[in-house]
Amino acid sequence: MKDVLDQDWHTADMAEVLKLSDEKTGLSSSEVQKRRDEFGTNTIPTGKKISLFDIIWHQFKSPLIYVLIAAGILSLVVGEYLDAGFVGLILLVNAGLGAFQEWRAETGAQSLQEMIKLKARVKRDGEWLEVNAEELVPGDLISLESGAQVPADARLIGINNLQVEEAMLTGESLPVQKTIEPGKEETANAGDKTNLVYAGTTVLTGRGTAVVIATGLKTEIGKIAHSLTENSGTQTPLIERMERFARMVSLLVLIAAALLGVIGWVRGMDMTEILFIAVAMAVSAIPEGLPIAMTVALSIGSQRMAKRNVIVRKLSAVEGLGSCTYILSDKTGTLTVDQQTARKIYLPGGQTLDVTGQGYNGDGDIENADPADEALQRFLRIATLANEGRLRRKGDDWEQQGDAVDIALLALPYKLGTSPDEVRQNTDIQREIPYESANKYSAVYYRRNNRLVFGAKGALEVFVDKVAEEERATINQAAEEMAAEGYRVLAMVYTITDDDKSDLPDSLHLAGLVGLIDPIRPEVKDAINECHRAGIKIAMVTGDHPLTALAIAREIHIGDSEDNLISGADLAKIEDDEAKLAETLTNKTVFARVSPEQKRLLVKAFQARNEFVAITGDGVNDAPALRQANIGVAMGSGTDVTRGAASIVVKDDNFASIAAGVEEGRFSYDNIRKIVYLLIATGIAEVLLVMLSTIFGLPKPLTAVQLLWLNVVTNGIQDVALAFEKGEPGAMLRKPRDPNEGIFDRQMISQTMVAGLVMTIVVFGLWVMWMNEGRDEVSSRSDILLIMVLLQNFHVFNCRSETESTFRVPLSNNYFLLGGVLLAQGVHIAAMHIPITQRLLETEPNPMNEWLLFFGYASVILVVIEVYKWILRRNRTPYLA
Repeated sequence: MKDVLDQDWHTADMAEVLKLSDEKTGLSSSEVQKRRDEFGTNTIPTGKKISLFDIIWHQFKSPLIYVLIAAGILSLVVGEYLDAGFVGLILLVNAGLGAFQEWRAETGAQSLQEMIKLKARVKRDGEWLEVNAEELVPGDLISLESGAQVPADARLIGINNLQVEEAMLTGESLPVQKTIEPGKEETANAGDKTNLVYAGTTVLTGRGTAVVIATGLKTEIGKIAHSLTENSGTQTPLIERMERFARMVSLLVLIAAALLGVIGWVRGMDMTEILFIAVAMAVSAIPEGLPIAMTVALSIGSQRMAKRNVIVRKLSAVEGLGSCTYILSDKTGTLTVDQQTARKIYLPGGQTLDVTGQGYNGDGDIENADPADEALQRFLRIATLANEGRLRRKGDDWEQQGDAVDIALLALPYKLGTSPDEVRQNTDIQREIPYESANKYSAVYYRRNNRLVFGAKGALEVFVDKVAEEERATINQAAEEMAAEGYRVLAMVYTITDDDKSDLPDSLHLAGLVGLIDPIRPEVKDAINECHRAGIKIAMVTGDHPLTALAIAREIHIGDSEDNLISGADLAKIEDDEAKLAETLTNKTVFARVSPEQKRLLVKAFQARNEFVAITGDGVNDAPALRQANIGVAMGSGTDVTRGAASIVVKDDNFASIAAGVEEGRFSYDNIRKIVYLLIATGIAEVLLVMLSTIFGLPKPLTAVQLLWLNVVTNGIQDVALAFEKGEPGAMLRKPRDPNEGIFDRQMISQTMVAGLVMTIVVFGLWVMWMNEGRDEVSSRSDILLIMVLLQNFHVFNCRSETESTFRVPLSNNYFLLGGVLLAQGVHIAAMHIPITQRLLETEPNPMNEWLLFFGYASVILVVIEVYKWILRRNRTPYLA
């Protein structure tokens, strides 16, 4: 039995299909049980649901966090309980912030399971029964009707005007008209198998009878569920960069600690003192405030994205979207408005009229149209009367009902200054013939000028043989030209008759052709151009017809010719040949009629080319590709499955929002670099202070608690404020950073070293001078601590831009920063006066004249970095571009 079910039921003839079941009685109860034992229930195994504990625990899975934990343990070992407490508090605050931002209901495979928890009408032992869908087995005979959800994959054996909405699986924007005829050739594309129905799809109109051919994991959504549970996704560049950074910090801490240990041993220090120095070194080198500041920066980025209709499910995706080098975008609803619109009318005699406006409303015009033209009036009359839809204005809104094409045609009378209701009221309708899938047309008999007129709307191939032979070539050519432009072409025909009994008279005349298309969103062109300027490649991945996809691609400058287009069928021929696939993808930007698995393979192929890939989607078919992608972008109107597999959700389904998200992601990454610049420059100065004082046999300029105060409290206030920095102009004018590039590039390294050395020279110079003068160590440390805080206060302004002068970055870009600097200085001044913090930090108050003197010492860093930036700009260093 299993071998039988593995065959291609799309191409099987009816006799072969009915071997699975008895058309008259269905399966027997005993056979049902036998097959259930063999195939299991019609359910989908789900992956483990992520709990709140899992999310909290995830916050601790970072090399930088591991280093902090190690430093805390070392502090406990040597009895520095206050240091350990500081580190513990940092870990808890960071975990709380991260968990709060990432707590979302995980719905991936769970939602797939819910999709098939429904009732099914099935024939067993000769009777129609209603059972839970999970009880279905291959071979069951099921009945489908309008509004029902398909309970399993099945082959149709009987239909009556059956239309099924399959966008969740195929990406098709229009319902699929079903047939029972065997397919002529094998295909991997579910959208091409019109004699099959799939679990989870919805019957829009009509009825059908079908034989179940697949249940559970064997269904199309079952295969998707299986791929979701297997694929855990990829990491963003930020995570990878921070992991490399944490490993580098860990290595440097170990090397420095070992070096100082050797120096201490040579100088005759005891082991306890050496351990204290190691703790001080670890505290100096580790940017304790970085995890919290980075979490805050990403949280702010996610809030700003939300204001631009981009919802972030995982914080790391904020920066990830800004790092993408390739966006594979769905067409329907993302690049287009997902509303069929009539855009072109062809009338007998060769006249072509363009139609403006879009969507299900009467906005727009029929350009250059003569309202008195009888040919145009006849065309609109037939389009309106042979129509089962409804479109009416209701206040400032439009109310519509019915088939998408019918509604699109009803918009045309409004664009000529009338309405469908007026057309109907002014027409003497004699008989209406509703649409039937077997006929592929709808029609109407009406009286005009005391004559009976037959008018019909439908597929051209139904009418063309009944049109005068001399007209056919012209009509076919006009239809082919419209189809080549990506339009869906419908024909309106008519004839004068004396008999209203015939459903389709033999002699017809063309009333006109109409070209319909799902138009692009108005803002999409600018968004795509902005992405191109930002160095991001854009491609379209859709289940729609290749010609339709190419027409849209041309209009929005994604693809210029058929050389940029490839169909799923052609892709299937080369997808197993990696070399051929890589060569083919070089110039392909439009992928049409692709299967769910092909979407995922495309993502993998581009990732193999070292692209950082973001892919959009809204249907279940998109979920595996979204999980495979570096950044999965789900549409807000899409399924729970897709949103569960995505890192980011776009509320308004608009590609322009994705471009806005990319910009915000780049701003967030820039802010993280600014935070790292601030913290590491301070860290370098602290490490050098500890090392130099040990090498020269001087007392420690700062205690471990004082170093933690600098790193966590005063610098911590400022780096969090720095996270609120608005984006600098030009973020979308530079190429994406190489995903393999570390957070430290040449520019970051050079500026950080210069800033760290300036701080070291100022502070260590004063420390040496004061020690040589015989000043009290405790009092001198208090002054050194104040100077370091002041240096941080000045340096945070340097960090606002890596290239621009501090004085050219408006304070209005971040009032929080000014407040943060004042708060950090105020907190430290308060700590110098409050008895408990005086004891903990070994601080004492300073008179105003000393504070002003130290203020002048600290301002040196602002002057030096300003000069340094000026030199870099003057020399136009390549990495500033």
